[in-house]
Amino acid sequence: MHSSVLIANRGEIAVRVARTAKRLGMRTIAVFSEADADALHVRVCDEAHLIGPAPARESYLAIDRIIAVATRTRAECIHPGYGFLAENPEFVDACRAAGIAFVGPSAEAMRAMGLKDRAKALMAKAGVPIVPGYHGERQDAAFLRQKAYELGYPVLIKALAGGGGKGMRRVDKHADFDAALAGAQREAEAFFRDPRVLIEKYVSAPRHIELQVFGDSHGNVIHLGERDCSLQRRHQKVIEEAPAPGMTPALREAMGRAAVEAARAVDYVGAGTVEFIVDGSQGLRADGFWFMEMNTRLQVEHPVTEAITGLDLVEWQFRVAAGEALPICQRDVALHGHAVEARLYAEDPEHGFLPSAGRLVAFEVPTTVRLDTGVAAGQMITPHYDAMLAKLIAHAPTRTASIERLVEALGGTVVAGPRTNAGFLAALLEAEPFRNGGFDTGFIDQNLELLGAVPRASDAAAAARGVAHLLEREMARLAPSDAVEGGSVARSPWDARDAFQLTGPRIVEMSVMVDGHPATARVVYGPNEPEVSVAGLASAANATVIGGANEVHVVRDGRQTVVALPQGDSTLATAAGGGVLRAPMHGRVVAILVEKGAEVRKGQRLAILEAMKMEHVLVAPFDGHVAEISATVGSQVAERAPVVTIEPQE
Repeated sequence: MHSSVLIANRGEIAVRVARTAKRLGMRTIAVFSEADADALHVRVCDEAHLIGPAPARESYLAIDRIIAVATRTRAECIHPGYGFLAENPEFVDACRAAGIAFVGPSAEAMRAMGLKDRAKALMAKAGVPIVPGYHGERQDAAFLRQKAYELGYPVLIKALAGGGGKGMRRVDKHADFDAALAGAQREAEAFFRDPRVLIEKYVSAPRHIELQVFGDSHGNVIHLGERDCSLQRRHQKVIEEAPAPGMTPALREAMGRAAVEAARAVDYVGAGTVEFIVDGSQGLRADGFWFMEMNTRLQVEHPVTEAITGLDLVEWQFRVAAGEALPICQRDVALHGHAVEARLYAEDPEHGFLPSAGRLVAFEVPTTVRLDTGVAAGQMITPHYDAMLAKLIAHAPTRTASIERLVEALGGTVVAGPRTNAGFLAALLEAEPFRNGGFDTGFIDQNLELLGAVPRASDAAAAARGVAHLLEREMARLAPSDAVEGGSVARSPWDARDAFQLTGPRIVEMSVMVDGHPATARVVYGPNEPEVSVAGLASAANATVIGGANEVHVVRDGRQTVVALPQGDSTLATAAGGGVLRAPMHGRVVAILVEKGAEVRKGQRLAILEAMKMEHVLVAPFDGHVAEISATVGSQVAERAPVVTIEPQE
């Protein structure tokens, strides 16, 4: 076993690799870009080293910089995680030249499986079934168009050097082929610097099922069962599970044998995944699966395999890289229960799944599921890297139980700041076609409205809960001890704080911002607590509120609603009967724009605070005069410290 490892990656996979390495007693070495200086993987490793600015090509993809750090720190091995350099044979060659063990397969195996045409030719020679199509060198449009016609539509155009759905187009009719080919070639060139493509017959009702394989340097190769990764959006995996729904022992044996033969064909050493496309139109059957590609690395979805086998695949990677033999043989592999994984992304499903960046105000996940993450509350989610925040993995004796556990965990997940796909994931897991196994790779894209992945109005009940929270906080702030310094004051039923009046309940309407748009909140003061509503909907009870200064995040059913006071307005202070303007955050007083005793009008600018290079303006909540100025220009003030007090006009 090696004594130290440099982890050439970031995010959740870097944290996950470090966890196993530490358990094995290895010294862990992290690398990070300038954008990741405070990232979780930097904090969990024994040491961390800056390798460049935020762009990946200048940091995480810079082979020379990573090798230099590994040499300087005397790392005995390098674990690439997945993505970035994990399937780059030049990186493997660089490790070998530097005398550092690479935790993964050989450069030769990577090159053999790296181009889809060569990989498919190799698989055909090894007797592994492949999808009918053209996988040759000729790339002129007329020839490829003719091959597509001979195959019969629909067909798939796929980038030779591709992955992750990039450079892929489905073509349903001959007239659309030329435009689809041009688009696939442009995308392939942009992502892989290789415009070449192959043409394959499109499989009806396709299921994406992959086999986890492992090989060692002693000639042993086994598989650890399958994973179903059919729930995809634009060829990107969203939900993965193991075992695959509908899998039979006979089919698992047939697919497992094919996967092992695929690995043996390239003398594979380490963890790999052999991916198959399966015709699910008539159920899973032994003559209905074909080799698609081999990923020569650990997969994002490996935790579901770990859950049902009880194995640590990263530990196996380290041991095999150190020359050890696989610890078990094929007959010892046993599968227990069912596991489902959901990928939690910082993205907005209601607006085309656009990535969502910003400070992670809150991040909590129930402990009933396994959490693999590379982020923590307070961290900035930047636009520089993949938008995945975490993976939630549920394991239970049955498929139904594991899905229910994951749905419950997603319901209890609280993420504030960037928007996430938590609600979308829950809807996907609740969808009847998924529950009964009647789904394929096109299910998500064909059911976006059913899954809530379309523009929707803001959650008015959640917004009302946010206003109620701000109001409760404001009323607590105006407790009796606030009235007189160092003492208390007897309260009166006429006190404005409870908005009591002889003619019955008092109703106050106030302007707020909901998800960046103006809205009106209605507050009814009665004998009990104030009742708040927005757009006719009362405050939701099943919501979590994360408080801020003039802004709160309300999380309900996986959706986030941001409620704020417009431009620093203190309307809520007015509704609660107070005129004390307090600092919304820790900061520096840049300017005091009024003097004590001055008459002011509602909305007039009173003071300016600065924090994180941004200015925040405090404005008058109503007409009145300045009763007190509690801060001075240039001074630092704490959050909620009084700055200016306004008394209303009589």
